[in-house]
Amino acid sequence: MIRFSVNINKFATLRNARGGNNPDVIKAAIDCERFGAQGITVHPRPDERHIRLSDVMQLKEAISTEFNIEGYPDERYLKIIREVKPAQATLVPDGPDVLTSNAGWDTIRNQAFLKGIISELKMTGARVSIFVDAQPQMVEGAAQAGADCIELYTEPYAREFHVSPEIAVKPYIESAKVAHSLGLGVNAGHDLDMQNLHFFAKSVPHLSEVSIGHAVVCDALYFGLENTIQLYLQKLKV
Repeated sequence: MIRFSVNINKFATLRNARGGNNPDVIKAAIDCERFGAQGITVHPRPDERHIRLSDVMQLKEAISTEFNIEGYPDERYLKIIREVKPAQATLVPDGPDVLTSNAGWDTIRNQAFLKGIISELKMTGARVSIFVDAQPQMVEGAAQAGADCIELYTEPYAREFHVSPEIAVKPYIESAKVAHSLGLGVNAGHDLDMQNLHFFAKSVPHLSEVSIGHAVVCDALYFGLENTIQLYLQKLKV
């Protein structure tokens, strides 16, 4: 079974838009687990425009499934990982001024930097994932840097899916095969949704986990959160 991790950033965005605590981000995470999600993902940015450090610390105590913390590996992020000790730390290359992740790491150019960071993060007990484009050489660079797994950046797939699903998914199939051959786990995320998820899940070999946030919240407006999570879980049955 491919694990479904719900990124709860958008719940925090809604809360922060009005102040107060509605929706309650911690309750949303617990409910996502209760409704069937096998993990919770957060990306705490320095400006706290959605997930706050206080949320992360509360989530550490509240959730019972896999906790995945994404972020750019600056000292602030490393401090969070050292304190929280999540099951998974996902390294993304975007800086604080970026609205949302829009590219994977150049694992060749940043090899020395990533090696040092990964070595430090592994001391916390976290599984370390590197966010990469679906390019075999970037996957190979992630393995050389010491990563445990990769997260394939799926916006290009989502963008091309409605033109030709078969062409859109092809580089992800190749990259997943390379990752598996190198002993890396295969995760995926960014713009996966109710329409494109099942084809991706059934096509990409060795897929272990998907992380989805924005689409889950959008679909929950129409279907309700519990039903939405169940619908996504159905899409992951291959």
